[in-house]
Amino acid sequence: MRSISERGWGPARNKKMPGRLLLLMAMVLAGGPALAQTVTQRGFVEGRGWLFPQEAVNDPTQAVGDLLVRDEVFVKPAPWLRFAGGLDVRADSHDQVEDDWRLDFSDRGGRRPRLSVRRLTATLTRGRFTLDVGKQFIRWGKADIINPTDRFAPRDFLNVVDNEFLAVTGARAVVTAGAETFEGVWVPRFTPSRIPLLDQRWTAVPPETAGLRIVDGGATMPRGSQSGVRWSHVGAGFEASLSFFDGFNNLPNIVASVVPAAGFPPAIDVTRVYPAIRSYGADAAVPLRWLTIKGEASYFTSSTPETDEYVLYVVQLERQTGEWLLVGGYAGEAVTRRRAPLTFAPDRGLTRSLVGRASLTIDPARSLAFEGAVRQNGDGAYAKVEFSQTRGAHWRATVTGTLIRGDPSDFLGQYRRNSHVALALRYSF
Repeated sequence: MRSISERGWGPARNKKMPGRLLLLMAMVLAGGPALAQTVTQRGFVEGRGWLFPQEAVNDPTQAVGDLLVRDEVFVKPAPWLRFAGGLDVRADSHDQVEDDWRLDFSDRGGRRPRLSVRRLTATLTRGRFTLDVGKQFIRWGKADIINPTDRFAPRDFLNVVDNEFLAVTGARAVVTAGAETFEGVWVPRFTPSRIPLLDQRWTAVPPETAGLRIVDGGATMPRGSQSGVRWSHVGAGFEASLSFFDGFNNLPNIVASVVPAAGFPPAIDVTRVYPAIRSYGADAAVPLRWLTIKGEASYFTSSTPETDEYVLYVVQLERQTGEWLLVGGYAGEAVTRRRAPLTFAPDRGLTRSLVGRASLTIDPARSLAFEGAVRQNGDGAYAKVEFSQTRGAHWRATVTGTLIRGDPSDFLGQYRRNSHVALALRYSF
C-alpha cells in the first residue's frame, strides 16, 4: 500500500504554500481601481447551538455551541481567468476546534482548525476547455442524500447527521463537445473525512466497553495521488454519466486492539486506516411528464487487505409540484467480498434503506424541509425537519429537529441517544 504511518491528529504539512497563495491573492486584490469591477465578496457570521435531551454513554454533555466566521472573495481580472478564495474562523464549546491559531490548508486534523483556508482556486476558461487548480470542491453524481460515485468529496462527520463537505487540493479539467462532457481530476495529496472524536457522543461506545479506556492510535495516512475521469452525455430526454476513480477511501477502516496496562484497566487502541480503492460508477436521470427518475451506482474494489468490496446503488423519484420538491427512493448495497471487521462508513450505513427528502418554499423569506431514512429491516431510522426564515437582507434563523431511533447494533440505531434540536442564527455580509 502506498502509505506511511502518521501518529496523532497533526500530520506534517506544507506551511509555505498557503501563505504564498494568500499573498498572491492579496496582491491581485490590491490592484487598484482597474480591478474594481472584477472583485466580489461574500461572507457570514453564524452562531449555532445543539441541545441533546439524553446523555450518551461516553459523553454527558447535552448543550454544545459553535461559532463560524466565513469570508470568500472572487476576482476576475480577465474574461478567461477567475480566482476564488475563502477563509474560515471557528470556535466552539466542546473541544471540537483546535486550540492554536495556525493557518491550516490541508484539513487533515481530527479537530476543526481554528483558522483555515476553506478554498483557494484559479479557474482558466478557453472556449470549451475549463481548468480549475487549487483547493476546491469536486462533486460527482446525480442522486440526493447518498452519492455512490462522489469520490472526491470528503466530509466533516464530527456530527454525523449534520455534516458538511471538505475541499480537496488538485486539478480538474473539463472539455465539452456538443452533448458530451469529459472531465479529468488529479489530486496529489489525500484529504480524509473528519470522523467523530473518540470521547464524544457521535462515537457510539458499546455499553460493555464503558469501563475501558479508548485511546487514539492515530492514522495510517495514504501517501500518493488520486485520479479520476468522468464522461457525461446529455441526450434527448435523458442524461447519463460513466466514471472511474483510482485512489483512497476518505472513510477509514478501524483497527482496534487491546493494550494491557499495569495497575489500570486495559485500553482499546483505535487506529484509522484509509484503504486504496478503485470505483467504477454510472448515473442517469430521465425526466418524464410527472416526475424524474434518477439512478446512481458504483462498484468498489480494493488491493488493501481486510477491506470490503461492494456495490452501492440508489434509485429515486423526484417531482416538483408547485412550491414543493419531493424526492424519494431506495439506497442499496451488495457486498461481493466481506473482509473488514470494523469501518466508519456513513455512506454504507444509510444503505438498505428507504430515503426521502421534501422541501417547501413558503414565501421568499421562509422555507421548510424534511429528510429521513428508514432501514428496510426496521432496525434504524432518522427524521429531520428544518424551518428557516430570513429577515431583511442580512439575517437568517434556522431551527432543526432530528429524531434518531433503532437497535444499538444498527448504524442509525447506535445514535439513538443523539436526537437533538439545533438553532442557528446567521448574519450575512
